[in-house]
Amino acid sequence: MIKYNLKDFPDSSALLFDYQSLGAKDMLQVNAHLHTPYSFSYFDSIPSIFQQAAAEDVRVLGINDFFLADGFREFYEEGLKTRIFPLFNIEIVGLMLKKQYNRFRINDPVNPGRTYLSGKGLDYPFHLDESHACKLQNMRQEIQEHVKEIIDKANSILQEIDKNLTLKYSEVKRIYAKEFVTERHISRAIRSLIFENYEDPADRKKILSEMFGFSKCCKDINNNAEIENEIRSSFLKSGGRAFVPEKTAAFLPIAEVLKIILDTGGIPCYSVLLDDDKGRCTEYEANKQILLNELLTHNIHCIEFIPSRNHPEILKDYARFFRKNNFLVLFGTAHSTPEEKPLRVCTRDSAFLDEELSGISYDGACIIAAHQYLRARGESGLCGADGTYQDKRFDEFISLGQAVIHRFITN
Repeated sequence: MIKYNLKDFPDSSALLFDYQSLGAKDMLQVNAHLHTPYSFSYFDSIPSIFQQAAAEDVRVLGINDFFLADGFREFYEEGLKTRIFPLFNIEIVGLMLKKQYNRFRINDPVNPGRTYLSGKGLDYPFHLDESHACKLQNMRQEIQEHVKEIIDKANSILQEIDKNLTLKYSEVKRIYAKEFVTERHISRAIRSLIFENYEDPADRKKILSEMFGFSKCCKDINNNAEIENEIRSSFLKSGGRAFVPEKTAAFLPIAEVLKIILDTGGIPCYSVLLDDDKGRCTEYEANKQILLNELLTHNIHCIEFIPSRNHPEILKDYARFFRKNNFLVLFGTAHSTPEEKPLRVCTRDSAFLDEELSGISYDGACIIAAHQYLRARGESGLCGADGTYQDKRFDEFISLGQAVIHRFITN
């Protein structure tokens, strides 16, 4: 049986009394959205994530892998070792078919209709009823079949260039992934394959150019992350020679995604893409009042930002607006790309969150922590199985979450 120490904490009144008797406490640094090697991550292991978090004094971390919770146990155990509080989350990609038909982008800058949603504060250990588990497994299987098609197409192109360049799904999975292979893993495998066979930078550029089908590529042939990003965007994505369109069956309708999240004990959360480097937002997010109204129609009362994507002023405008409208607001780094960056959350200009946004971030983490604690004890959390949302209890949840996090990281 998997042990979860939140189940053994005192009841909420005793927990609050003990915490409040200590007087004023510091606000903690939080990263509430983080991918691990169980999907794709900059980090090669979960322990390395916690080592860096400890070095940067980030005391709350949220695992947020795509379509699976396989890393939950290891994440929890590392949290215990390092006294960093773990938030249990999952990310699922859904589809709004009408929006797709109308070429209306949600929170994917390229694919209309595609919608990234997270479940926050899931029950630990993770569980799903049979029907929902089957749906999630079918999604994973569809995505892996799509990945195999991409690899087959990429391999045929590589073989035309050089017979020694051979790409296989089984090898990509064995060397670069845990169980779930993504486009990021394929990009890394291709870059590694070319580098293993060609040592001269000029030869590497030549092979990449032939593979892409155009002459100019790779501003910095020695920057592995840049090359992997370019392979993904110029070779595997739409317009690239190895692009394979995804089937609609790979994505569930939003209503089904929300049911899965609620079934796991989680709080449905919309991942805000917000502005690109030219200040443009998707059609769905361009007006924050319309975005809020849209989310409420789906009974979503929680949003999260990856601030490294965003201009600080736009980020603050949206975060303030949603917080004032009783939304739970969270921030993270994702770390789902090859680039090295801090675990402490930064905006696009590499500035750490200011005191106001850090406060919103910590409040959000405390609410999730309180939700996890109450659910672990068999009590009602912030969000019920029917989607009922207790936003009028925010202050209560924040205080309780502070006490929960403090006890976890100090005992």
